Amino acid sequence: MKAIEIRTYGGPEGLAVVDLPAPVPAAGEVVIAAEAVGVGGVDTVIRSGALAAYGFKEGHVPGSEVAGTVTAVGEGVDTSWVGRRVWGFTGTGGGYVEQAVAPVQEILPLPDDLSAADAVTLGSSGVVAHYALAHARFAPGETVLVRGAAGSIGIMTVQLAAKGGAAAVAVTTSSAERGARLRQLGATHVLDRSGEGGQDAPAGYDVIIDIVAGDDLPSFFDRLNPNGRMVAVGVVAGQPPADFGTKLMAAFRKSLSFATFSADTVTSADRHAVRSEQFAAAGRGELATVVHELLPLDRAVLAHRKMDDGEVFGRIVLTP
Repeated sequence: MKAIEIRTYGGPEGLAVVDLPAPVPAAGEVVIAAEAVGVGGVDTVIRSGALAAYGFKEGHVPGSEVAGTVTAVGEGVDTSWVGRRVWGFTGTGGGYVEQAVAPVQEILPLPDDLSAADAVTLGSSGVVAHYALAHARFAPGETVLVRGAAGSIGIMTVQLAAKGGAAAVAVTTSSAERGARLRQLGATHVLDRSGEGGQDAPAGYDVIIDIVAGDDLPSFFDRLNPNGRMVAVGVVAGQPPADFGTKLMAAFRKSLSFATFSADTVTSADRHAVRSEQFAAAGRGELATVVHELLPLDRAVLAHRKMDDGEVFGRIVLTP
């Protein structure tokens, strides 16, 4: 089968199309003939080599979520899965392939009215957005800022905060055109990347969901209200400065909180419950899935180049 691997760390050109043996499912696993593969921000961070210290090596196949049809099951897996359309989570890699392997506890049947591309646009990002807001103890009537809102996680966070009764949903983004699209999804104020601008924008926020991190993360502590909470769910701009906590300590009397969130800390059953509800809502048109572009699997280099250049609004989906 065709697959994409990280031949060398660095830029998108380090990705290469390779031939790998067709997978055979182990006990508790299924094989999915992929129709759609989501391209996530974490894929670009892994490809850059920034996470090499966490065990990622050259030769790694990126990608974590696919949607398609189950073609084979391993020992102990109900054979009725064969032939069913599913969304599947492959872990920290293994998704950029024609035939993906996933644990049976990490697959979910797809509603008939949800496309494979929409499923991989919503499947992980919706769960992260839901639990990030919960982790921040978001409550109706509070003000929310989504930093880096143009990606799939940000788009879902904007929608969920608006539907959850936020008094205001501000976003940081790179252009007026993106801001206009985010307003259509529930944003009430559009700021630039530094958090400036936005006519009549709130002076402070009760909750900030940060997908960007990077050198500018500490400056956003200044935008938190007393008892405000920031939750970081991504590092698409790299790690924050090593001393970023000093900014929190300098604002000691405001009782600010900072936390990280990873969906790894949520049980599979709880993730599936939220995902099932969101898939159904998307099928009914109550949640919008934004697919930036469909590209063939062998155009993964172009997909990553677009991600690195900040061109993507929503999610790029690879089609094997």
